[in-house]
Amino acid sequence: MPRTLDPQLKRALADRIRYYNELGIYDFYRRQSIPAEPQEAMTPRAKPSPLPVFNDAAAALRLIREDLGDCTRCKLHQQGRKQIVFGVGNPNADLMFIGEAPGADEDLQGEPFVGRSGQLLTNMIKAMGLSREGVYIANIIKCRPPGNRQPESDECETCSPFLLRQIEAIQPMVLVALGAVAAKTLLAIHAPMSELRGRWFDFHGHKLAVTYHPAFLLRDPRQKKEAWKDLQMVMKELGLTMPAKGVE
Repeated sequence: MPRTLDPQLKRALADRIRYYNELGIYDFYRRQSIPAEPQEAMTPRAKPSPLPVFNDAAAALRLIREDLGDCTRCKLHQQGRKQIVFGVGNPNADLMFIGEAPGADEDLQGEPFVGRSGQLLTNMIKAMGLSREGVYIANIIKCRPPGNRQPESDECETCSPFLLRQIEAIQPMVLVALGAVAAKTLLAIHAPMSELRGRWFDFHGHKLAVTYHPAFLLRDPRQKKEAWKDLQMVMKELGLTMPAKGVE
């Protein structure tokens, strides 16, 4: 006899399915339940083992990485990338930084933001009173584009569902989009940085702020004061103490 779902549970399930559809996920698999044996027939040794449940962020991220595999879903795997750069940091982070794409150093080491831009990002995180290990860092796409060109729209569309699954697993309080490419891809807004910075956006229930990419700040250090204003806005939202010193 089919089981009747509570109306509130049905609404919650419908909302969750709609959310995953927005992430580009349409295939769902139902795990078969194990029928209970009569109590008198069971002994401690005969009890069925519990089914594995991925109920923590670290396990969920491992599963996403396994699903990603040695990705060949877009043309970047044929254009010189050495490895996939998945993401790094605290799976339970309150703060997540999202950049554009891996560069040459990241492609070699398999970790986002490890070159000169990464050193500056690490300093920005430290200026906030946090550590690199305490936040989570990822990119819109996970393979280095040839010549460090900007990611193309089809590459972003192919890779974004995995990033969105990472966000869903981590559940950060605040997302920070680093640079125009990351901001415009996440928000689907074609607007100048002057209109994107200094305000909050809602991104699937998470607060999202936009600031300059560290690579841009290396080219124009005068904008570090503006980036610091953006980070202070994030710190206020996270309830962090405001240090007097900014980004160097």
